[in-house]
Amino acid sequence: MQPVDLTTLVAICHELGDYLPARLEQVYQSDRHTIYLALRTLEKKLWLLVSWHPQTARIHISLPPPPHPDTFTFSQQIWHQVTGLALVSINLVSSWERVIDLQFAKRPHDSIEAHLYVEIMGKYSNAILVNSANEIVTAAHQVSSKQSRVRPIQTGDRYELPPALMENIPNLSESLELWSDRLSLIPQPILKSLVTNYRGVSSALGRTLLTFAEIDSNSSTENLSPQNWHNLYQTWQEWLQCLENKQFKPEQTSDGYTVIGIDHAHLSYASVNQLVQTYYGKITEKQEFQQLYDQVNQALRTHLKKLDTKAKSFQDRLIQSDQAENIKNHADLLMAHISDWEQGSHSITIPDFHTLEPVLIALDPQQNIIQNAQALYKKYQKQKRAKDAIAPLLAAVHQEIHYLQQVFTAVSYLELGDLKSLQEVQQELAQQGYLKSDRILKPQNKSKQKAEPILNCHRFKSPSGFEIWVGRNNYQNDQLTFKFASDYDLWLHSQEIPGSHVLLRLEPGTVAETQDLQAAANLAAYYSQARLSDRVPVVFTKPKYVFKPKGAKPGMVIYRHEEVVWGQPTDVIPLLSV
Repeated sequence: MQPVDLTTLVAICHELGDYLPARLEQVYQSDRHTIYLALRTLEKKLWLLVSWHPQTARIHISLPPPPHPDTFTFSQQIWHQVTGLALVSINLVSSWERVIDLQFAKRPHDSIEAHLYVEIMGKYSNAILVNSANEIVTAAHQVSSKQSRVRPIQTGDRYELPPALMENIPNLSESLELWSDRLSLIPQPILKSLVTNYRGVSSALGRTLLTFAEIDSNSSTENLSPQNWHNLYQTWQEWLQCLENKQFKPEQTSDGYTVIGIDHAHLSYASVNQLVQTYYGKITEKQEFQQLYDQVNQALRTHLKKLDTKAKSFQDRLIQSDQAENIKNHADLLMAHISDWEQGSHSITIPDFHTLEPVLIALDPQQNIIQNAQALYKKYQKQKRAKDAIAPLLAAVHQEIHYLQQVFTAVSYLELGDLKSLQEVQQELAQQGYLKSDRILKPQNKSKQKAEPILNCHRFKSPSGFEIWVGRNNYQNDQLTFKFASDYDLWLHSQEIPGSHVLLRLEPGTVAETQDLQAAANLAAYYSQARLSDRVPVVFTKPKYVFKPKGAKPGMVIYRHEEVVWGQPTDVIPLLSV
């Protein structure tokens, strides 16, 4: 991952200046490292993202924040201080420092009433709100004097800039001889020499400059030819002129991005803000996906383990209750042989009614034989009642296990970065009481639900060109089966195996060919718990014969008039998406 460097910050701040002044309408914090500032310009409303994440610290124009409640005090403190103000300036505090000063005032030419300093410095990144008296009002990270003697950051302290860097400041007027002598003073890889000798040179920028100059970044400074030094110096000068003239070329590369252009760029962008939003948006989405995936996965494993233990306990009690008839038989034998009992006996041996085999029955020596028989009758009745009570409880546990296994299967087959589908699973588990979460997606209102034309499910093409839809989670399974399925479609599911609902979409008057049905069955087998099997039984029927029992959990259905076809998950070849 490529961190935001000084050149990128200069380019972003230059572009953001075109949107100023802008009235601040809202401050929203999505997580403990990110806030969004809602800005209203003369033309439109936009969102400015400010992040002090240790790996992805940045600032840029962003998409609207996620629809989660804001439960953080930092954003509330900022809003309380800057409410009614406008953002009038966004600039670096100095040319070679990665500290951005967001200045707020009532009007563009009025005195500045608040500063939001955004320090983009890797693991030391921070966001600090300062008032007009240069006093710290609040900070994303409070730093005590015990944590740092050099620069504590506490509410009420005077704000001071981070300690100045010790590297040399790049200069357009620096000659080739002086510049090359400085870089070649210590024999080392040229990339390392660039990064350690000059401010504002990140590893990504250094590699870009060396790519321009056609020099290997691992080449030692002592092995560079005069022509190499000349080419690299020309590239160095072009970079400095780019910074001075504020002329940038945002482009995506094979391993990151550049804002100064490169001959082998994979994709160009209209603005640096758009490039940074896209690049870090994908990274943070994958990070959030992985974090949520681990949370959901752990919750499912924990609940499945508890349910397995519960089911085993019920099974053991059922086995015990199966012995109830033997207990009753022992009680009958005691009542039939009252005369054979001797006072104080610990046991008695009596021939069985049917087999005439001797049966040893334990006795309580403090009770007579009738009292022992009554105790056995009482135990028999208790175990009989227990069997009647435990059987439905065990069935309910097995049904719950089947449901969670279906969720677990759906989660395990989600693609990395499919955050929306995973959030739907999180919402489902939270609603069912399996997962505690105060940051659940808000349900869409009816107007937005009607405006949603398609379901975000897997979509494939059958050999004859029919669409095959596969649910990614239980929410999509229910939508696919009970909302989007038509009377002409075929519904498929792995037989008695947790898996996704599958629809083979057919037009009126069309009939599914054998190859189309087999393709859909293969997908139903592939997106099931039996993916690694060679052959999987798959049922198919009309959607009108699929029902959801009253009170059933999401994705759980019953069906009738089904037929069985054998799906072959190993034969699934990635089909063309619709």
